Amino acid sequence: MSINLRNHRKIVVIDDRITYCGSQNCADPEFLVKAKFAPWVDTVMRFEGPIARQNQFLFASDWMTYVDENLDHILCKPLPLPGTGGVTAQVVGTGPTVRYSAMPEMFETLLFAARREVVVTTPYYVPDESLQNALCTTAYRGVDTTIVFPARNDSWIVGAASRSYYADLLAAGVRIYEYEGGLLHTKSLTLDGEVTLIGSANLDRRSFELNYENNILFYDNALTGLMRKRQQDYIARSHPVSQEEVAAWPMSRRLWNNLIATLGPVL
Repeated sequence: MSINLRNHRKIVVIDDRITYCGSQNCADPEFLVKAKFAPWVDTVMRFEGPIARQNQFLFASDWMTYVDENLDHILCKPLPLPGTGGVTAQVVGTGPTVRYSAMPEMFETLLFAARREVVVTTPYYVPDESLQNALCTTAYRGVDTTIVFPARNDSWIVGAASRSYYADLLAAGVRIYEYEGGLLHTKSLTLDGEVTLIGSANLDRRSFELNYENNILFYDNALTGLMRKRQQDYIARSHPVSQEEVAAWPMSRRLWNNLIATLGPVL
């Protein structure tokens, strides 16, 4: 396997009935190897029920690829009948050896489905043309579209590439915020206060084309409301980026950002 490919998934499954999904790695939030960017700011959600088995399949597929151990016995147990009042949810696992385009297509489908509001948080934004167009189109057609980035990125290269897209996003009406309370590492999308996508995938070409990723997509007003509140907390600790601010950047900075963005496929 290429050294450029990475398993970026974050999966916990407990007793075949509880699973966690989100952006947090198994690392101290102070992340001392990059302490000047700390704390890492993450969100993880806990789910119970059949959705845990879906994550279990994803974990087992990774484990059995690299370890000579058959986990069929934990995948063939009868599933308990789901209780009432649950949440409609689906695990989405992608990677370069499967249909990796499913992840960007899902992001774009959600953007095109929005009718009132979309809020996105991501630490790394190096989109392909179709994703950038989807965000701009969503705002152009009157949907309240907001995206939150970290003000200080642990990768100055990715930070520069991300900012190369600001002018077009702002011109379309997308609201951009930069989070000041640490490195915002949460990868989330909320749609119309009803649908949430949360997990490991950034809005960049590495996540979409090279990494093995896992997200959970769910439909539930109450749980989406909690995620939307978390996103609003991020916005409250952020500063807005205006068209005037971006237009005032020196030409040297804009050229540098655009030059770095041309490396998007390898970032």
